[in-house]
Amino acid sequence: MPELTRRRALGAAATLAAVAASQPRTASAASAAGHDHGGPETFDEVFRGRRMTGGPAAGSGHHHGAGYAVFIDGVELHVMRNADGSWISVVSHYDPVATPRAAARAAVVELQGAPLVPFDADRPAPEQTVESRT
Repeated sequence: MPELTRRRALGAAATLAAVAASQPRTASAASAAGHDHGGPETFDEVFRGRRMTGGPAAGSGHHHGAGYAVFIDGVELHVMRNADGSWISVVSHYDPVATPRAAARAAVVELQGAPLVPFDADRPAPEQTVESRT
């Protein structure tokens, strides 16, 4: 068997690149050409008795969800996509997960049957002082 030289390795790499370039595009390459940027899939399911839906957002006021909206029992669960591609929600903020569906499931588990309170980013948080609690 001939010895592997730099010239032969470069020649083999060039041949592999030429063969790969000549192959027909796969479904994922075709969807990328159709501007499907690999966003999360749409879902609609019941998990632990709670209805969870998720899909592309239309005109949502929240900008952190990368154009994606998640609802639990019809109430929006504020989700955010991190720089590394993981997802978090306002309910399970310190537990990043791989998909918005997983974020919704984590929120349902964390809520333990309690209703999801709507997140209103435009309303300031109430002042919590000793005087206001008495």
